[in-house]
Amino acid sequence: MHVLVLSGGLSAERDVSLRSGRRVAEALRTERPDWEVREQDVDAGLLDRLAQHRPDCIIPLLHGAAGEDGALRNVLESLNIPFIGSSAAASRLAFDKPIAKRLVEIAGVSTPACVAMPQSTFRELGATGVLDAVVASLGLPIVVKPTKGGSALGTSVVHTAAELPSAMVGAFAYGEVALMERHVAGVEVSVSVFERVGDVLALSAVEIVPEGELYDYAARYTAGTTEFFCPARLTDEQALAAQALALDVHVLLGLRDWSRTDMILTPDGTAWFLEVNVAPGMTETSLFPQALLAAEIGLGTLTAELVETAVLER
Repeated sequence: MHVLVLSGGLSAERDVSLRSGRRVAEALRTERPDWEVREQDVDAGLLDRLAQHRPDCIIPLLHGAAGEDGALRNVLESLNIPFIGSSAAASRLAFDKPIAKRLVEIAGVSTPACVAMPQSTFRELGATGVLDAVVASLGLPIVVKPTKGGSALGTSVVHTAAELPSAMVGAFAYGEVALMERHVAGVEVSVSVFERVGDVLALSAVEIVPEGELYDYAARYTAGTTEFFCPARLTDEQALAAQALALDVHVLLGLRDWSRTDMILTPDGTAWFLEVNVAPGMTETSLFPQALLAAEIGLGTLTAELVETAVLER
């Protein structure tokens, strides 16, 4: 079996992607020492290399644009190369936060109210008037983040109207459209989902307790800055609600193989959907591997199973 792990790319999450790719490749080599497992950055020479040395399966572990927006997966589908993860179409839906939120909301999933605003609207209508209208609609505090992308890049929590303009600038640094979302106070958890022998399964929720208010980029990837609990410190009812939400999102958006859903659990027992990732981080501090470890499932074992399924069925 020849498996190619794609990571890196040119997004702001390049370094995280390289760490994810390296970790998955090492786990797979340990699990299947008879397989040829290579790591490859994504650049202009990728297609030529695929033509010269066509792999049996590809594991795309690019985070952010190109890796999760469906573009690269479109190329792999056109080349008819099996790969792990969601299809191009499903990835495109999941990557756009407002669209994903709306789709799951229609199906009855709770998600915080939000407003998506392109940068051009602020220039045309005037930032002050637009922001005043948003605050009047959503109230404060508000979470501001890019509509596309991950790792909490460009994300901030706004407590006063005076803080909102700078928060918007921070979000626009990572994309042309910003999402302003009503802040929901509660326990922040993440639930990872994977598929095995035709079943869609949810792992135990991972509770996230950062040093500061926000689980931002530094809190995600700097060891010791965030405390994690797996399984999360939840009641049985809360734990089941969190897993049910992640399973619902995975199925509703047509995702495949693996995903990770981030959410907030409020004291009244409601699980609030925030976003879903079709290429979960696989670094030493990432949430998906932590949940696998708690379930005593090896990262290499699961990845090998998904590779074999992809080769047989796609």
